[in-house]
Amino acid sequence: MGDVWYVFVAFLLAGYVILDGFDLGTGVLHLLFARNDDERHAMVKSIGPLWDGNEVWLIAAGGAILLGFPTLLATAFSGFYLPLIIVLWLLVFRALGLELHHQLDNPLWHRFWDVAFGAASLVLAVFFGAALGNVVRGVDMQPDQTFFAPLWTNFDVDPSPGILDWYTVSVAVTATVALTMHGATWQVWWTEGALKERLTKVLNVAWLLVVVLTIAITVETFFVQPQMAANLADHPEWFVAPGVSILGLMGVRWFTSLRREALAFLSSSVYLGGMLISAAAAIFPFVLPARDPALGLTIAQAVGPEYGLKVGLMWWIPGMALVMIYMVFMYRNLHKLSH
Repeated sequence: MGDVWYVFVAFLLAGYVILDGFDLGTGVLHLLFARNDDERHAMVKSIGPLWDGNEVWLIAAGGAILLGFPTLLATAFSGFYLPLIIVLWLLVFRALGLELHHQLDNPLWHRFWDVAFGAASLVLAVFFGAALGNVVRGVDMQPDQTFFAPLWTNFDVDPSPGILDWYTVSVAVTATVALTMHGATWQVWWTEGALKERLTKVLNVAWLLVVVLTIAITVETFFVQPQMAANLADHPEWFVAPGVSILGLMGVRWFTSLRREALAFLSSSVYLGGMLISAAAAIFPFVLPARDPALGLTIAQAVGPEYGLKVGLMWWIPGMALVMIYMVFMYRNLHKLSH
């Protein structure tokens, strides 16, 4: 049951990154590449009916972690207290930027909330990338399964690293560029005219950067997290996950060149999903690795009571089926995706 819930949590987190990822990427593009109010309005309009529903996947992932791995939730929330509080405030400001923008007809008011939405999206992408880097790298876990991670120490991946070091910063940069690319595939799909052409150029540059950065962090991860090489050696079938990521990345370039924007967006989603599943496979059977492998928090140590997991599974399957039906309805009808 622990392995099953490990897969469930990975699925929910991947769903959140894919669905809310293009919202975050849109925020970055909105901040850096929109030139006037009409362009900013067009970009926000494309995600307007969707962004809050996409964030539900983060709540669902948190609930699954609470039910499936309560020890992980307690350990991670205490150790990452400062960055989690920062993420909470960024989520708030991102939402306020979208909801309050049109409450007053004042240019200064509009500009302030435009910047709040874009800047919060950019920093959230950075923090989510750094969080992933910390999980893959491992934390300074103590024998009592507690840890405290300062924001940074000496930027080295040593036995007592901070949240930010050369590895986690590289993952954060890769995640930010990848989500920007993801947002660009969405915006190129839904915008028109000069804005579409400009964002297509941004997409092509972002794609090239993602290729280079993905290769770099893959090589880095083999050195930083030895568990990755061991897992791939024991389970060669797990090479499917990075292979899917490569196909998705190739698809982005191919379909963009063919002007098949919807398929380019789906390819970007495949890339992100493959990368996250690869990360989950890299640290298995740990839910929170430690720099000292003997102290890492494993599935067996963090999993909740078996009865609760079985009951939760009975509710999770029909619940997720309803969520998927709702998502299909929302995307096809509310946002007119089938036009």
